[in-house]
Amino acid sequence: MNNDNRKLLVECISFFADPQLLKESAEHPNKPFMVSGILQRKGRRNQNGRIYPDEILIREAQKYAQTFISERRAMGELDHPSDSVVNLKNVSHNVVEMHWQGDDLIGTVEVLTTPNGNILRELFKNGIKLGISSRGLGTLKKVNETSSIVGDDFELIAFDFVSNPSTQGAFMAVVGQAPLNEGVLQNPVTNRWERTDNIIRNILTELG
Repeated sequence: MNNDNRKLLVECISFFADPQLLKESAEHPNKPFMVSGILQRKGRRNQNGRIYPDEILIREAQKYAQTFISERRAMGELDHPSDSVVNLKNVSHNVVEMHWQGDDLIGTVEVLTTPNGNILRELFKNGIKLGISSRGLGTLKKVNETSSIVGDDFELIAFDFVSNPSTQGAFMAVVGQAPLNEGVLQNPVTNRWERTDNIIRNILTELG
């Protein structure tokens, strides 16, 4: 549905990697690196104050699966994009399957061997917590000072991995795999950002 009043809506949700998939990836390095977990939630108010009605998110998830997943082009980017187009040069992963489990939309994601995909894979291997963010276009109807409902014109575009999720509990963490560097953190938030930055720098150095 075309609507010039629609704006880019970005939401994050918890996504925990399946330990069995991680084990298989470690034992078979030539096979695709796969993770699975929660992609979105319906009918609940998130930290952005937005509520995605059941029927709207169910509709968009079905359309996304039939159009993008079935054609193997359900690609996403690394970090928060600023527009509604998936830029191929920034692609890091591809969603290969989705299904509902209660209010949670569960998905299986293949981490690709693109430059950003290699960075994403190494972050997982180092035990870095990441978020996964849904990206779409839509309008909002204000309910009160702190809450809005996503309109019927919502269109799901992609799921992206991010380092600063905005929804409660919106972190993606590798389950069943310990970080390479362990220890007591004096400042967990600062340490997490510095450690992530150092890992990315090391990956880029190796790839370059």
